[in-house]
Amino acid sequence: MILSLLRSLTRAVRLKRIILLAMVLWLWVVFVLLIVIDAYGRVDRAQASDVIIVLGAGLRRDNTPGPALTRRAAHAAELWHAGYAPNIICAGGKPGNRNRTRSEADACSELLQADGIPASAILLEDTSRSTEENAMQTRLIMQSRGYQTAIIVSDGFHLFRAFRLFRNEGLVIFPSPTPVQPTTTEYLTFLGREVVAYHWQLFKEAFNLPITYVQSI
Repeated sequence: MILSLLRSLTRAVRLKRIILLAMVLWLWVVFVLLIVIDAYGRVDRAQASDVIIVLGAGLRRDNTPGPALTRRAAHAAELWHAGYAPNIICAGGKPGNRNRTRSEADACSELLQADGIPASAILLEDTSRSTEENAMQTRLIMQSRGYQTAIIVSDGFHLFRAFRLFRNEGLVIFPSPTPVQPTTTEYLTFLGREVVAYHWQLFKEAFNLPITYVQSI
């Protein structure tokens, strides 16, 4: 009886140690991932391409562009004016909000035209609800137009995961982060969100799950 109890206690202690070790290892992985995501998003890899893709970001309640979309569109306009690509794809639908009267792509187009980009140079991908769907839908547009290469424009914290998703679609892309950064608090919040989203993407790929949109990530 006593021997059996001691064995049970020993197994419990071992299990506790294994769980603790697993948690420590996972926290270390998260720490490294944070560093990798941050470092990746600080390097501009833009090259002359067939098209520039602006990844969508949330609109305000009054359906006007938010700060993230504003800085992304501004950077895309700078690249276009510098001659990196002759066309721009604005990507983003109306994710997670039934009251939305316009797409992120439409708001992006408005910003680009205000920066001097002609409407004829702008293409809209206005059905996607997530970065993965951005990649899937822009691939179709690129194929239909014969585009081979693209610059993807987004905030730096977003580009590590975005690159993986676009590469999964077989696209040749060159990530280019916005030079303007959100506030430190916002940046750290978005960085943490990207770690969660990257975990989900790896899990989804490992189990071949067909889900392309999860609200909030």
